[in-house]
Amino acid sequence: MPQATMPPATHLDPAATPEEIEARSFAIIDAELPEPRPFAGDLWRVARRCVHTMGDVDIVTALRLDTAALEAGVTALQAGCTVFTDTRMAAAGLPLRRLTPLGVTVMPIMALPGLDAMARAGHTTRSRAGLLAIAPHMAGAIVVIGNAPTALLGLLDILTRGTPPPALIVGMPVGFVNAAQAKELLHQSPWPHFTLLGRKGGSAVAAACVNALADIALARQQSTDK
Repeated sequence: MPQATMPPATHLDPAATPEEIEARSFAIIDAELPEPRPFAGDLWRVARRCVHTMGDVDIVTALRLDTAALEAGVTALQAGCTVFTDTRMAAAGLPLRRLTPLGVTVMPIMALPGLDAMARAGHTTRSRAGLLAIAPHMAGAIVVIGNAPTALLGLLDILTRGTPPPALIVGMPVGFVNAAQAKELLHQSPWPHFTLLGRKGGSAVAAACVNALADIALARQQSTDK
């Protein structure tokens, strides 16, 4: 029986290391989204990382990022804030090599001890119970929601009821049921936020926003230290 052979790889990119692949990816994104772009400067660094994570240049038109939210997020990270995430998956997308030098800690809401009992006692969902549990600690924090529209809706509800808001909300839940609606409500809200309108989103792209902010915070820190 003849052995199967691979077709000739005539169009493979020579980038091989993680650093080379990331740099090459960013160069491709820059080329496919030439100036003038919807975002510039540090906002483009955030947008480009989101595009890179999704593998989709078309999402740039649905991203909602602004300078005030960016500065609030960078300031919180530089102060060594807590980043609360709606899932362990979002937390896993935040590497310690970026956050530890800033003194930042990451807490997945679903990993809170006693969450099941809190949900049963309050006759509510685990995500809602988790948001209520972190409410006293939310001021100055970053809240990242990439999976559950119910978590984002719950967050907006408790903020409307007077809970001190976090420094930044990264609200990018994915899905067909209430994801687009929850993100539209976030975008209409007065609280600093990043979001991706429509059905697309997810834990990875929500985490990508925080990673981009952490890179910016570290670069500013290194510039100040020189």
